[in-house]
Amino acid sequence: MTLWNPWSLRELVADLGAGRTTAAEALERSCSRIADTEPVLRAWVEHFGEISPEAGPLGGVPLGVKDIVDVAGAATRCGSQLRANAGEAAEDAAIVRAWRAAGASPVGKTATTEFAFFSPGPTRNPAAPGHTPGGSSSGSAAAVASGQVPLALGSQTAGSVTRPASFCGVASLVLSRGRLPTDGVVGLAPSLDSHGVLTATADDLGVAWSALSGTPEEAPKHEPRLLRWDATRLGLDDAMSAAVEESCAKLAARGALITDFPDGQLIAELTEAHPVVMAYEAARERAGELAAADRISEQFARLLRTGAATPDADYQEARRVVTEAGRRVAEITASCDAVLGPAAPGAAPRGIEATGDPVLSRAWQALGLPVVTLPGLRDDAGLPLGIQLIGRRNDETALLATARGAEGRA
Repeated sequence: MTLWNPWSLRELVADLGAGRTTAAEALERSCSRIADTEPVLRAWVEHFGEISPEAGPLGGVPLGVKDIVDVAGAATRCGSQLRANAGEAAEDAAIVRAWRAAGASPVGKTATTEFAFFSPGPTRNPAAPGHTPGGSSSGSAAAVASGQVPLALGSQTAGSVTRPASFCGVASLVLSRGRLPTDGVVGLAPSLDSHGVLTATADDLGVAWSALSGTPEEAPKHEPRLLRWDATRLGLDDAMSAAVEESCAKLAARGALITDFPDGQLIAELTEAHPVVMAYEAARERAGELAAADRISEQFARLLRTGAATPDADYQEARRVVTEAGRRVAEITASCDAVLGPAAPGAAPRGIEATGDPVLSRAWQALGLPVVTLPGLRDDAGLPLGIQLIGRRNDETALLATARGAEGRA
């Protein structure tokens, strides 16, 4: 049985709209695929096995929801034994209400790492079951990559959407931070936490974002103007380096204007500032969990202890770096469509005891910018390699137009 088999959201929406299929049939397909693949993948914490079709452009689409996000009537367990006996949420998180308004129907809670940090859950990678699916939106990425659902929610504080998408061979969108409210979501670091969504392709992301935002999809107005980010100093394997070069060459051959991002040191400084901010804020946001350190993983406890011991002055300095760098990045990117770079250091590492390195997302997450992961590339062993496109703040529609134009050309 083939585990990697993503389900096209655009095709499903078209079939639902034309009456070629129904919400009940979409749910039946989802349930059947879960029954076939879940014993291996373990992407779900809870599957409802029912659908409540909502009015809207996505009416009848099954939606997976990361298990740090409240869904009315379901527990939010956050991948932690501390929440093993959590009660049912009284109401949907704001982001779930927004997706319901767009027509999508939650059909279950997808597995996550412990409190959306690094300690992995049980999920396996549909593209390579012996390799990590990434973290912390691992269940959502696996559910989409395997065709269990065509749409799933994630969240990102460091690289928790971009990296799983890259590892599992699917597309993802990290929303600009603050684009939509986060109430009803168990957060980690308030100035870093962002919503995310995963689909089979960037084209599907365009469908999803248009439905969620109420904004018509845009067609690319011209061949993309891209800034190539050289992330070599942050550690890339040869396959990923070659993939980025191949993508740039193909895009340039089709008319894309590609120039180098002019200030790699700026991104390095942001990459160093991000974990300082993350640890400091996590120690305060999750102080209750630190008080129960004997019941959390050593990885998570170490993050919280590090943050609790971080001087206020170090945190403020890191925030200053982020603010000043943000102004400079905005100036640099004002006349381009996106920054292009690798989504992860390489393909998914072997084993599921760790989730991989988020280093290539830290700078962009610190700035709260929208990011699309483009799938389609593979290394010599057949493992997925993702490319990320970073856009301007609150300009998801334009970024997705660029991504859809680049998809298949890179």
